[in-house]
Amino acid sequence: TGHTLLAQMTRFGPVVQIGTKEEVGEEGKPRFANLKPGQSIETIEFDEAMELFKLPITLGDYDGLEVIVNAGRFGPYVKHNEKFISLGRSADPMTVTMEQAIELIEAKKKEDAPIGTYKGHEITKGKGRFGPFLKWNELFINIPKRIDPETIKMEEAFELIEAKIEKEANRYIQQWTDEKIALENGRWGPFIRFKKKSFKLPKKDDGEKWTSEELKETPLEQVKKWLKDQGAKGIKK
Repeated sequence: TGHTLLAQMTRFGPVVQIGTKEEVGEEGKPRFANLKPGQSIETIEFDEAMELFKLPITLGDYDGLEVIVNAGRFGPYVKHNEKFISLGRSADPMTVTMEQAIELIEAKKKEDAPIGTYKGHEITKGKGRFGPFLKWNELFINIPKRIDPETIKMEEAFELIEAKIEKEANRYIQQWTDEKIALENGRWGPFIRFKKKSFKLPKKDDGEKWTSEELKETPLEQVKKWLKDQGAKGIKK
């Protein structure tokens, strides 16, 4: 392409890059590819780097939907029906066959199948970065180490769900969903949440901290002012 090939460390991990911002111009974008396990930005060869840009690979269709193999921040994966199925960090995505991908897809379907229902909503199991969890009515509930996620009983699942419901009920002091603003109870006291960020509450005029009870009566405009004073951007007028 005539563009520079770079190997560098980013906040998403080690990558190779084709094209600088100056080379691609305002309308273009540099291309990035994640390094595979065992590769290093100090030692990767040109041919090895170019091989990484062959991803993503479309293996074909299964159940009427594309099966794609790619590599991301957390390693190689298969994508099907908007679900991402990890291949494991040591796997080589270039060698994955359609048969192997289908096996993973079917295993994922079985894993994601509901294990029961509670109050009219399905209960499913999953495994994330922080360990096994239950999902119920848009709530994610960690499964503690004392419970084996493979043999969890419905009574145990119900108890975990109820505990989460109670915790969530005590979490919000006030919530303005359309504004993406909330006053919440935290470990160290009440705070403001705006979008996905946390902001401190200023102290009252007498130097004391706000209590949850006092904040129940706080108007939205006052909370917005506190956010603006801390430099929050994107607040609705």
